[in-house]
Formats: sequence, structure tokens, C-alpha cells
Amino acid sequence: MDPVEKLRLLTEKALKGGGDARIESQHQKGKLTARERLSLLLDPDSFQEFGMLVTHRSTDFGMDQESFPGDGVVTGYGTIAGRSVYVYSQDFTVFGGSLSETHAQKICRIMDLALENGAPLIGLNDSGGARIQEGVVSLGGYADIFYRNVRASGVIPQLSAILGPCAGGAVYSPAMTDFILMVEQSSYMFVTGPGVVRTVTHEQVSAEELGGARTHATKSGVTHFCCKGEPECLETLRSLLGYLPQNCDEDPPSLPYEASDELRPKLNQMIPAGANQPYDMKEVIAEVADEGSFLEVHRDFAENMITGFARVGGRSIGIVANQPSVLAGVLDIHGSQKGARFTRFCDAFNIPLLVLVDVPGFLPGTDQEWNGIITNGAKLLYALSEATVPRITVITRKAYGGAYDVMNSKHIGADLNFAFPGSEIAVMGPKGAAEIIFRREIESAEDPAKKLEEKVAEYTEKFANPFKAASHGYIDEVILPDQTRIRVMRGLKMLRNKVVRLPRKKHGNIPL
Repeated sequence: MDPVEKLRLLTEKALKGGGDARIESQHQKGKLTARERLSLLLDPDSFQEFGMLVTHRSTDFGMDQESFPGDGVVTGYGTIAGRSVYVYSQDFTVFGGSLSETHAQKICRIMDLALENGAPLIGLNDSGGARIQEGVVSLGGYADIFYRNVRASGVIPQLSAILGPCAGGAVYSPAMTDFILMVEQSSYMFVTGPGVVRTVTHEQVSAEELGGARTHATKSGVTHFCCKGEPECLETLRSLLGYLPQNCDEDPPSLPYEASDELRPKLNQMIPAGANQPYDMKEVIAEVADEGSFLEVHRDFAENMITGFARVGGRSIGIVANQPSVLAGVLDIHGSQKGARFTRFCDAFNIPLLVLVDVPGFLPGTDQEWNGIITNGAKLLYALSEATVPRITVITRKAYGGAYDVMNSKHIGADLNFAFPGSEIAVMGPKGAAEIIFRREIESAEDPAKKLEEKVAEYTEKFANPFKAASHGYIDEVILPDQTRIRVMRGLKMLRNKVVRLPRKKHGNIPL
């Protein structure tokens, strides 16, 4: 056969994946094909494919009778908003997207290139798992991928979209990447599927309940973004990359920004006077950040803690904030984990941190203590203490007890600490403190209720206000709420060239 004609035929076969019938089956499930996903994700005409003609080497169990060019994964590089990215997209129409020796080798090559060239790596996962016909060879392929995930961690951004099944060993590569995106009703992640669960534990559970997008977005926190459909998922990937640098040696991209009136008078009325009245911290974020720029991460998990990316004056920043409208904004196990992981990502990729504080303390209870609030709370403390990026804190209303220390206080290395005039900074709330300190005096008073009121006012005047902390230098400035955006913008500009040298060590030992 003429070589040119042979190339044409092989290319045509590769572009068809598993064939028209399987492509139609994929579409009937509401799913796109591997190549359709890449065309939505990447800039038009920017994709350059590698390994289109690769086929598997297996001859057992009749595998020598069936092979497809590409072997179930499309790999290559392209651009998103003009910036280079490396991608792999698993093709469920070819052997169910199962991972073989050559399938893994194709992914590993892309991972190596991404690391060597300092560009983000994106994996579009849609796979039935290891190709059982290849036995340990396919398992070794997974391990080769895992090893590279760890080598690349903190060097280049790694993003995973789960666009179909992801089970067994396949889940561990996405789990070691920086962000996971899932699609409702069509993507699943679990170590053992519903059938195995039913056999071993006798639990009746569906795939969606066990490892669907909503489950992992709300219960486990495995996924960071839960999307309605694949186009939304791929568009979220594009948006997310807009906040991230190419690698750990670069700064995140900035957008052009024309300065205007930066006062935000709405903030003056936003914080309730009562320490126990709820309000939505996302409304505060909307006033401080550039309009429409906040991209929330882990929106549906541990909602008492808010994490996400935004821009201030066009510059990308990370935001960690207590949410007073959920559990009063307390720190608990999941909230601490969520804040710590996000903090460490931002620190790895030179993204400044803004921490908004309104925290009554840590959540009490046997459930929290028995499940490790001590070590989990310490994760957030460790992550912020370790961070070397510019760090700015704004205490909007209260910061009590150990949570004051943990939430990016001056004592753990924050660069700038601001507080609103009505904020309270103390070991505990004034009422609780007065009841302990002045217990005997209150009990013996002719009117205990009136005496308690007096002592609460006395404690508040002496300790539970920002001026005491400011007098010690723990607060750099007590600011009017409407000045917040101005102070944050100026602070970020001042800290732009911040450099911190950590003690020489292999790595720290975070309380995992």
C-alpha cells in the first residue's frame, strides 16, 4: 500500500476512536468524545497530538485480534487563552478507556514534557480502570503516572476533570493533582464500586450515591468543582487556569486594570453590630475583589470556610475566609483541611493570600475531638505559618481564642493585619469571659444580671476590641470598612517583591 494512503487510513481510524457505534453510545450517555472535549477546552487549531498511531502490545486473551491507533488516550499540547498546556484525554470508546502499558506510556510522556517545559498539565479522565488483560503491566503503568504526579506537585499546576468512571487505582492520580472537577450524573470516583461494597459490607448504594459528583462535592470534599455538564466543566478549567501561573517560578497572570474610586461604602453597613448575627462573607469578598472576579473553590464542602481565587486591581490572589452564616464561621475538621490545602496551593504558586476573619473559635464536641480536630486544626496553622507569599489579614468582627492565632495572625508571619473598629479580639467572647473572671462577684451581687452586664462592658473595654491588639502591634491599622479594598490593593503592591528564605531542610512534617 502506498505510504501516504496508509497514513491517511490510519489517521482516519485514529480519529474515529472505537468507531461510530461506540461514539453514538457515548453521546447517548450525554458524554462527549475525547477529541470533542479537547476541541472545547483548547484554543481553536492549537492542539498538537503525540502518539496518534500507538497501539498496545498485548497478545493474550485475544487482544492480538483487536487494536486501535492511539490505544484509548489522546495526548498532546495546545494553548488556553494563548498559554501553553499539556493534555491527555482518555477515550472511553476504545476498550472503555482502560489503561494499558502503552496508554500509560503516552500519558507519562506528556507529564514529562509538562514538567520539563514548566507548563500546566490537564487530565481528562474517562476510564474503566486497568486493562485486566495486561495484568501487572497495567498496574505498573498506574504507578509510573502516580510517581510523576508527585514529582510535578508544586512545580506545575495539575488539573483533573473526571468525565466518566474513575475507579480503583485510577482515582489516585487525580487525588494527587491540585484540583478535581466532576460532572453531575455522569462522572464517578470510588476505590471500590457499589457491587464490591454490597458484597463486603451488605450496604445498598448506587454509583451516584457512593461516588458521584454531588457526593464528592458535599460529603468527602474530593472534588473542588461540581459542574452541570461537560461544556461547563471544560469552561471552568479554562477560567481556573486564568488565575494560575505556568509554574512555580512564575507569577500568576495579571489583567489590565484602570484605577478608579476604590472606596466601598457598602462595607460600612454590611457587618452586624451583634457578635452572633449572621451575614454572608461572600458579600464582603465581592466588595473587596474586582467585580465578578471571585471563583470559589470547594463551594459545597465545609461551607463554614470559604476558599477561592479573585483579582484585586487585576492581580490574582487567593482568599481564605470564615463564613459567619454557616456554623457561625467556626473552625472544624473539614474547614481546617479545606483552608490548609488551598493555602498550600497558593503558596506553591506565588499567589498572594487575603484572609478575612470572623471566627468564634473551634467547634466543640466529641465528634470533632475523636476525629482529630487537634491535628486537623493544626494543618491550617501549619500551612499559614509555612506560607511565604504576601499575606494580608482583615478581621471583620471577631477573632477568639486559638482561632485568632490560626487565622493568619501577625504571630505566625502575616505581613499586614487590619481590623474593623467594632471587631473583638480576645481569648473568648466578652460574656463568657466575664462569667468566668467575675463569677463570684456576679453571684453575690444584688442584681446578678445587671452586674454581668457591667462586667461584660468592662471586659470589652479592656480586652475585646482591636485597639488593645493594635497597641501591642498585633494589628497594623484599625480601618474603616469602606477603606478595605484600598488597604488591600496598596498592601499587595507594597509586598510584590517579598522574599522569605526558609531554614534549610528536606521538607517539613505537616500533621497529616
